[in-house]
Amino acid sequence: MNHPRFHLAIPVHDIAAAVAFYGDVLGCSQGRSAETWVDWNMFGHQVVTHLHEGAGVDVSNPVDGHDVPVPHFGVILDPPTFHALAQQLREASINFVIEPYVRFEGEVGEQWTMFFLDPSGNALEFKAFAHDDQVFQK
Repeated sequence: MNHPRFHLAIPVHDIAAAVAFYGDVLGCSQGRSAETWVDWNMFGHQVVTHLHEGAGVDVSNPVDGHDVPVPHFGVILDPPTFHALAQQLREASINFVIEPYVRFEGEVGEQWTMFFLDPSGNALEFKAFAHDDQVFQK
């Protein structure tokens, strides 16, 4: 599936912690930067971490028996990349908000999903669909 690229700016309370997390843990390559922000290549998408004290998760919504953190962002991956990232996160001792599991199993939109927080409390969701043509199906 060919995904359009997006740009997302997120608040972080510590640039050095963001560099360690997005660069070392997630393996994103670093682009342009300044003292108060860093551009990241997150699976072909531009994510910018901006220094700001208001970072963090506000609320959650129930989805498939789990409390999904809101707001959150992430990327749809292919299944092998999803599982490799999940293993990479486990090896880095990242605590999952929602452990990797299959959501909507046997239904339209079946997908692997996982949620975790960055050091500033921003929630990230990464997912992989059983069938890419079902990403937007109802």
